[in-house]
Amino acid sequence: MNKKQGASRRAFLRNGSLGMAGGAVAFAGVQQAEAAEVNNVQIKDVHTLTLKGPRTYVYVRIVTKDGRYGIGEAYGSPGIAVAEQIQAIKPYLFGKNPLEIHKLFTLMGDDSIGSGQGRTDGSAHALMRAVSGIEMALWDLAGKILNVPVSILLGGRFRDRVRVYDHSRPRDMSDKGACREWAAKVKAHPSGFTAHKIDFSRASARPLTDNARPGAYFDPVRDPANRQLTTRELMQIAQGLENCREAIGWDHDLMVHCHWDYDLNTAQELARISAPIKPLWLEDPMPVAYNDSWKRLTEQSPVTILTGENLWKVEDFAPFLVNQATHIANPDLRNSGGFLEGKRIADFASVFNIPMTVHGTGSQLYTYQVCQWAATIRDFMILETVTGEGGWMDQVVKLDGPYIKDGFVKVSDKPGSGTELNKEVVTAHLAPGEKWWGDV
Repeated sequence: MNKKQGASRRAFLRNGSLGMAGGAVAFAGVQQAEAAEVNNVQIKDVHTLTLKGPRTYVYVRIVTKDGRYGIGEAYGSPGIAVAEQIQAIKPYLFGKNPLEIHKLFTLMGDDSIGSGQGRTDGSAHALMRAVSGIEMALWDLAGKILNVPVSILLGGRFRDRVRVYDHSRPRDMSDKGACREWAAKVKAHPSGFTAHKIDFSRASARPLTDNARPGAYFDPVRDPANRQLTTRELMQIAQGLENCREAIGWDHDLMVHCHWDYDLNTAQELARISAPIKPLWLEDPMPVAYNDSWKRLTEQSPVTILTGENLWKVEDFAPFLVNQATHIANPDLRNSGGFLEGKRIADFASVFNIPMTVHGTGSQLYTYQVCQWAATIRDFMILETVTGEGGWMDQVVKLDGPYIKDGFVKVSDKPGSGTELNKEVVTAHLAPGEKWWGDV
């Protein structure tokens, strides 16, 4: 609604002399003007900028002809050519209505040959990371146009704050003293995280040098090429996990990340040795793609199995869900298609009583915006973040008050995703050759 339309509505509400009929006509006129504005809004331009810090962060901005804009975050590290992919898609968006998000997402890309397939049909030319960032920026823009939070546009909130977890582990899991130091630091953390993703170190296949990391050890039978853990490694990992749980206690949740490294038998062994610490889940214990080994693992595992950060769209999640081959679905919305596609995944998962989490190695912008989405998912558990550690990364977005408090992010009530970038912080951390997008 522009200033003129807003004044017309306020005048109508104040002016009792119009009478019922006159008031109805006046209100209908305002409604028609608002509808015309919404129907005629058009995309004018698409900008990107890239930040460089611990990771790479690729931002996208969608600008309308009347100067309104929405922002989102595409995939960063490794973000090779994601910004270039967004620029390649940009001509398709010119002149389009940014509120037609599902249509734009489905056909996004160069459809000049008339195939109607765009870049999201799953074929080899899909540019899903670029498209996902654009899609989330469109939702931010839509909320600003309609003056409501994204969470309301997506169907309404089940929660007003979203639990988040960090990455944290002792410097040496085999050392109980190091584990106690880690636990004390975690419990004193200003963000108040109560859930922590940990991973474990593997043995070296070569004799150790003098500068080996704490806790490193040499196992001569280790084969660095295969997807198996040696007996010694399994026992070392089991002891390390037990040390972590003993140090942190039972008021904090632990998740065990495996980075897609293992075969079925080793994944089963990892589930067995993890069981005593009762992890919230065992993450990505086998390679990404679905096969029946995932079903066997999930059926037999004594701990919760989670996967999904590298999957695209609901089609990639479908075999895991239909076959009950994961206990938790864990998309990264920068990979899987953004907010609406994420809702489709969550809705499909709910048919099988499978809850949702979200993978998040993006910047503060991604974490804060995804909380709008997470608030709308009934069976949502927790959101990963690599932020909340203080410093410039927690100042990318202008916010009132603490960013993460007691391990939760408060969901914004502002239009769109409630995000405005802090220009001074962003420009201080731009990647080489990048400019603030208002200066393009």
